[in-house]
Amino acid sequence: MTFMALTRLGLTRRDMLTIFMRLTVTSRGRRLSQLLSTCSAVDMLRLRAVVRLWRLSGVPTVSFHSTKTSVMGVTEEHFEEAKNKLSSLKKDPGNDVKLKIYALFKQATRGPCDTPKPGMLDFINKAKWDSWKSLGSITQDEARQQYCELIGSLVAAEGGSSARESAPPGAGGRTYDSLLVSTQDDITTITLNRPAKKNAITAQMYEEIIEALQQAAQDHSVVTVFTGAGDFYCSGNDLSNFTKIPEGGVEQMAKAGGELLRKYVKAFIDFPKPLVAAVNGPAVGISVTVMGMFDLVYATESATFHTPFSQLGQSPEGCSSYTFPRIMGFGKANEMLLFNKKLTAFQACQLGLVTEVFPDSSFQTEVWSRLKSYAKLPPASLALSKQLIRSVEKERLHAVNDAEVERLMERWTSDECFNAVVNFFQAKAKL
Repeated sequence: MTFMALTRLGLTRRDMLTIFMRLTVTSRGRRLSQLLSTCSAVDMLRLRAVVRLWRLSGVPTVSFHSTKTSVMGVTEEHFEEAKNKLSSLKKDPGNDVKLKIYALFKQATRGPCDTPKPGMLDFINKAKWDSWKSLGSITQDEARQQYCELIGSLVAAEGGSSARESAPPGAGGRTYDSLLVSTQDDITTITLNRPAKKNAITAQMYEEIIEALQQAAQDHSVVTVFTGAGDFYCSGNDLSNFTKIPEGGVEQMAKAGGELLRKYVKAFIDFPKPLVAAVNGPAVGISVTVMGMFDLVYATESATFHTPFSQLGQSPEGCSSYTFPRIMGFGKANEMLLFNKKLTAFQACQLGLVTEVFPDSSFQTEVWSRLKSYAKLPPASLALSKQLIRSVEKERLHAVNDAEVERLMERWTSDECFNAVVNFFQAKAKL
């Protein structure tokens, strides 16, 4: 619809903003460039004049271009970048736009809406469902394209690019093979960066995370954040670690692995600054157990928490044999640590393992907005307060860590653990 047609309808400036916000993403499956190609030169000038007026009035606008781009041009990397760019938005884009972001994300990752319609009184979920359902049968590729365009337009409307995308490296300029470490706005972010392997932790990653924590403890940042690249937070240990038997045999492997684990958990126990987990997806094993030593755990609604130790013939680690019963009670902790129960984000929040749960569509924006405000607090006050809180438990945590490592070293050399891991790989090969 052209500018002249819109004005004849007597639409207000806010009405037209809503229309053009939606047109920028799609209009009955057509791209904005196709719609604009039907406008006359005069109409195009009027459209641009309207956008300029909106900008002068302070209303967020969406930039647009008359050139066409390929619908298939968005790669998974671009999609991940767009998800990260949400965190750079300084202004709330409004409920309509947030619903659109939610719907496009769902369509891009799951396809057309396939869930039952929520009840009439479930207003929030019904609004989400309606928005997702309205996308119809557009393909996941098209949804990814539209998602990236919408996020890009919102960022451009604020006059910048993603803050996280342009974040400088962490202290010392150190780069890592399996991590992305950056410091921006007094926040050091440690991102597990093996998305193709669901961020499973290798022996090398353990060493890198220890080093990254040591650097973050000494840099100028106020808060340190852990998160994952891609759709997973972390799938736990890379079980290929157990297939690399050194010349000294299983006993040598168990001893080396135990010492590395001891050192790894110690780095979390002794970390002096506020430590936050931004759990962007499923979390498994060691990535879950150490959460008892984080100061805040924020999770997206699609995150899950799973510690399948007995299933693999192993035993708890990360001080979870102590922290989990203290956080959630013995019964609930036993369900996780003994009987492999997987928790949803909301269940984990009810039990106290997770601080707060956010919608998938707004997770990055809301979490990073909070983190930026936390990073403005007096750093010495935060560090000293954490020291007081942790000092009572620190000696106990180190003792628990030692006991857990000793038990795991025994487990790793047992036939039961070996057979459980072999069965896991055999079951995985059949899939």
